Amino acid sequence: MTRIRDIRESDSMEWRRLWAGYNHFYAASVPIDVTELTLRRLLDPTSTMIGRIAERNARVAGFSVSVLHESSWTSSPTCYLEDLFVDPNVRGAGVGRALVQDLVDLGRARGWARLYWHTQADNDRARRLYDSFVEADSFVRYRVTL
Repeated sequence: MTRIRDIRESDSMEWRRLWAGYNHFYAASVPIDVTELTLRRLLDPTSTMIGRIAERNARVAGFSVSVLHESSWTSSPTCYLEDLFVDPNVRGAGVGRALVQDLVDLGRARGWARLYWHTQADNDRARRLYDSFVEADSFVRYRVTL
């Protein structure tokens, strides 16, 4: 059984381990100071960042990182699911699905207008999961690194 909950200080080591795996998966390198700032934000109850932890068999098995923000298109907050990662040792056991469903449930309970995310076009495994929640739209992402 998978249990989803808010991140806690005691999760820091396991979150960092999974975060490193997430960065490796995307061939990314987030500087350590940014990683530590992200973790502090996730642990700060006043931050607009939301950190959720998936536990399976009493072990940290995955996480989601989301950002709650205002929108010019809605009167209620919008949630952007920025990062989702599941420990490779437990993939296929429903952990990713539980993390997405958790945000859907939180959003409904808290009155969010929408939840959205993106993934790489060739991330077939993730896309199969995401397609089971909602069909991908036709938007194309543009990103300027400053």
